Amino acid sequence: MDVNPKQRRRHSAEFKAQVLAACAEPGASVAAVALSFQLNDNLVHQWRRGRGASPVPPATSTTVAKSASQFIALSLPPLPPPSMPAPAVTAAATEEIRLEFKRGAIGVNVTWPASAAAGCAVWLREVLR
Repeated sequence: MDVNPKQRRRHSAEFKAQVLAACAEPGASVAAVALSFQLNDNLVHQWRRGRGASPVPPATSTTVAKSASQFIALSLPPLPPPSMPAPAVTAAATEEIRLEFKRGAIGVNVTWPASAAAGCAVWLREVLR
């Protein structure tokens, strides 16, 4: 009785690395890459999880690391000298500083009162360290 006449295919490490590199391209779909290499997408997902091949770091991780260390210029209004009385609250004092941080699929929005811009600058310096 012949149960399974087909032999299981074995793929070289180079071939797996080529498939995983194609999956790491920006905008690449695992299903489309698998189809182009005549593979089942479940097999490619297993390779991406590290079963069956040594994991290949995605190309976007180095891009995120490089962009995270860039300097962000922030312009602040000058602080009044300490001897001067505090200015009256005006429409400009009720403005807000809005910061938006994005890393991959995660985004954080921070709203800070413009009247406390110096405190925002100190906080931002600590966050970006």
